[in-house]
Amino acid sequence: MVAYSLKKRYVAKLSTNLVGLAIGMVTQAIIPRGLGPAAYGDFNFLTSFFNELMPFFSLSTSTAFYTKLSQRQNEFGLVSFYFQFTCLVFAGLFLFVGLSHALGLSSAFWVDQNLRYVYMAAFWVALTWVVQLMTNVADAYGLTVSTEIARIAQKVIGFVLILFLFLTNALDLTNFFLYHYIICSLLIVLFVWIIQRDRGFLSQSWRVKKEQVRAYMKEFYEYSHPLFVYALIGMVVGILDRWMLQKFAGSVQQGFFGLSYQIGAICFLFTSAMTALITREFSIAYANNDLKEMAGLFRRYIPLLYSIAAFVGCFACAQADRITYILGGSKFAGAALPVSIMALYPIHQTYGQLSGSVFYATGQTGLYRNIGIVFMVIGLPVTYLMIAPSNHMGLDAGATGLAIKYLVFQFIGVNAQLWFNARFLQLRFWKYVGHQVFCIACLLSAAMIVRLIIEGIPAFQDEVIVSFLISGIFYSLVVVALGYCFPMIFGLRREDAKAIVGSVWARIKKN
Repeated sequence: MVAYSLKKRYVAKLSTNLVGLAIGMVTQAIIPRGLGPAAYGDFNFLTSFFNELMPFFSLSTSTAFYTKLSQRQNEFGLVSFYFQFTCLVFAGLFLFVGLSHALGLSSAFWVDQNLRYVYMAAFWVALTWVVQLMTNVADAYGLTVSTEIARIAQKVIGFVLILFLFLTNALDLTNFFLYHYIICSLLIVLFVWIIQRDRGFLSQSWRVKKEQVRAYMKEFYEYSHPLFVYALIGMVVGILDRWMLQKFAGSVQQGFFGLSYQIGAICFLFTSAMTALITREFSIAYANNDLKEMAGLFRRYIPLLYSIAAFVGCFACAQADRITYILGGSKFAGAALPVSIMALYPIHQTYGQLSGSVFYATGQTGLYRNIGIVFMVIGLPVTYLMIAPSNHMGLDAGATGLAIKYLVFQFIGVNAQLWFNARFLQLRFWKYVGHQVFCIACLLSAAMIVRLIIEGIPAFQDEVIVSFLISGIFYSLVVVALGYCFPMIFGLRREDAKAIVGSVWARIKKN
C-alpha cells in the first residue's frame, strides 16, 4: 500500500479539478446551448430534487461512514455494512417514486415534468451516490492519487461523448441522462479496480454478523441521528426552494438559476478538492486527542483556501455577463445577474465545507444540526418573499431572488459555525471574519478595475472571449502583486509570501 502526504493528495485532487475546470468550461458551453433554457431547467430541477432526498433516505450516515472508516481503515466490516445499507436506501428511493406515481402525486411533486425523466433523475442520483461512496472509501484508504487519475480519464471520455452528442444534434434530455449513466458507471468500475488492487476489495468477506450489524447500527445512530433531523428539514427546505422557483417562475428561470449554480460549482472546484482530505486529517487528529494539530490545520488551510475561492469567485462576479454569454449563449442573457451573485456563493461555501468538517470529525453533529436548522427555517419564508409574484406578496425576483437568498444565508450561517469552531479550537473569531471582508474587498475591487481598464481598450470591446481571457491574465498578475505586498489577503505572513516567491524563483532558475 502506497501512502501519500496530504499535500500530494490535495495536488492530485486539485489537478483533477483543474482538468475538470477546463473540460467543464467547454462542456458547459455545449450543454445549455444543446438543451436550451427550459430543458436545462427541467434537468436541474429534477436532479436537485433527488439530491435533496438522498440525505433523508440515507439517514445522513454518509459522513459518519467516511469519518469512521478514516479512523479504522482496516475494519472492512464497516464497508460491507454500509454498502448493504446503501442497497436498502436505493430501494426506499425508488419505492417513493413508484408510490408517488401510483397515488397520482407526481404532478404535485414534479411540476410540469414528464414522468420518464423523473425516473431517469432518480437513477441518476443513485449512480452519483455510488460514485461518492466509492470516492469516500478511496480517500479514507489514502488512494486519492490513483482515483484522481481515473477521474481525469473519465472527464476526457465524458467530454468526447458530450461533444459527439452536440455535433450530431442528438443532445436532448433523454440522451443527456444516458450520458451521465455511462460516465458514472465508468468511474465506478475504475474505482472498484483501484481499491481491489490495493486492498483486495472484492476478495474480502462481505458477510456481516448480526451482532456486528447491531453494533454498527448503534454507532451510526449515535453519530448521525442529529444529522437526520437536519437532513429532514434540509430536504424539505431545499426541495421547496427549487419547487417554488419552478411553480412561480417556470423552467426558464429554473434554467437561469441552474446555470448560475453550475458556474458557482465550477468556481468551487479549486477548493472542494480539500474538503474530504481535511476532514480525514481532522478525524485522525481528534482520534489522537490532538486539538493543537486540529487548530494548526485550521489556521494553515482555511484562510488560504477561502482566498483561493475568492480569487476565482470575484473574477467570475465581475465577468458574469461575459461568462453567461460564453457558456449559455444569447438565450441565457437573463441569467447574467444571478450568475454574478452565485459566483460569490462558493467563497463561503468553502468556509462552510471546511469549517463543517470540524463538527463532523469531533462528533459535534448535534451542534452542527442546530445551527443549520435555525437558518434553514428562517430562510424558507425569505425564499417565498423573493420568488413569489407581487399578487402573492412577493418580490417576483425569480432566479435572482433565489441567488440572493442563497448568498446571504450562506454568509451568515457559515460565520455562526465559525464562532463555535473558533471557541472550540481556541482561535480568534474576529480575526477570521476580518480576513473574509478584507480579502473580498481587495479581490473584487481588483476584478472590477481590471474589467473597466480592458473595456476602455477599443480593440477588445467587441471581442467577448478575447477580452475575458486578457482580463483573466491581467487580473491574475494584479492579484499576485497584491498578494506579495499584502499577504494577509491570502491568510499568509510576509515571510510565507517571500518563501513562496523564493521557491518559485529557484525552480525557474533550475529549469
